[in-house]
Amino acid sequence: MRDPYTILGVPKAAAGDEIKKAYRKLAKRFHPDHNKDDPKAKEKFAEANSAYEILGDEKKKGQFDRGEIDAEGKPRGFDPFGGAAPGGFRRPGGGASPGAEHFNFGGGAPGGGAGFDPSDLFEGLFGGGSRRAPRAAPRGEDVAATAHVSLEQAALGGESRVVLPTGRTMEVKIPAGIEDGKTIRLKGQGGGSPLGGPAGDALVTVRIARHPLFRVEGRDLREDVSIPLYDAVLGGKVEARTLTGVVELTVPPNSSSGRTLRLRGKGLPASGAGAAGDLLVTLRIALPEAADAELDALMKRWRDTKPYKPRD
Repeated sequence: MRDPYTILGVPKAAAGDEIKKAYRKLAKRFHPDHNKDDPKAKEKFAEANSAYEILGDEKKKGQFDRGEIDAEGKPRGFDPFGGAAPGGFRRPGGGASPGAEHFNFGGGAPGGGAGFDPSDLFEGLFGGGSRRAPRAAPRGEDVAATAHVSLEQAALGGESRVVLPTGRTMEVKIPAGIEDGKTIRLKGQGGGSPLGGPAGDALVTVRIARHPLFRVEGRDLREDVSIPLYDAVLGGKVEARTLTGVVELTVPPNSSSGRTLRLRGKGLPASGAGAAGDLLVTLRIALPEAADAELDALMKRWRDTKPYKPRD
C-alpha cells in the first residue's frame, strides 16, 4: 500500500482538521455509489479509507510516523524474546508468540480499546454508517429558468427553447392558454445530487413578449380600435382583431372615446380549470387627417350654441 500521506495529499505536519478535509473530499469523489461505471473508483475509495484509518487516529498516526506500524497498520516486527511487539502481537495466554497473530486496529488494547472507526465519519457524510440502515440520499437542488414566448405561443401552445443554469438547452412544451408569470415544473431536470440521490427539478417561468396590438391582463386581452367621428355620434360597425381572426363590432350611438366593448371568450383560451379570457376593445375617436371647412363650421356653431363639459 502507498504512503497514506501521499494518498490523502497532505504533508506530515498536517493537523487533524486538514487530514479530515482531504479524506472527505476523496471519499465523496470516489464513493462507489457515485462511480458505478468506474471500476478503479472502488480501489481508490478503499485506499483513501485505509489511509485515513491510519492518519485520522492520533495514536496510529504517531506509531506510523515513528515507524512502529506500516501503511496498513500492521506492526513492522515482533519481539522474539517474549515481549509484545509494537502494535499488539499477542497470544491468547498473554505472552508474545511469533506464530500467533492477533491484530487490533482499533487503536487500543484488544477486547475493549476505543479507536477510530471510519464508519462514524460516513454517518455524517452519507447519512448513515455501516451499522445503521442507510437513509435516502438528498435530492439535487431545483434550478430556475425563463421561457420567453410570443402571445400566439401562449394562447395556442407550442415549444420554447430554454437554457438551464446547468448549461443544458432543451425544448419546453408550452401549454395552450398559459398566463404570463406562470411556472412550468420539469421533473428531474435540475441540479444533480452530490450523494447519488434524485436530481432536482427545473422551474421555468413563462414570460409573454409584448405584442404590437394586444395588451395582456391575466387571461384578458386589451385592444384599441379607432373609429370615425360620425360612428361615435351615430353608431356604426367597426372591425376588431382577435387571436383567431377578425370580428365585426357594433358601435353604439353617442360613444365617447375610451368606451370599452367586451367580447367574451376572445382572450386567452381556457387552461386547465380556468375559463377563457375576454377581449376588451377600447374605442378611440379619430378625426379626419385633413382639415374640413364644413366640420369646422359645425363645431363652431356647436361651441357657441350648445356648449357642454365632458365628464371625467
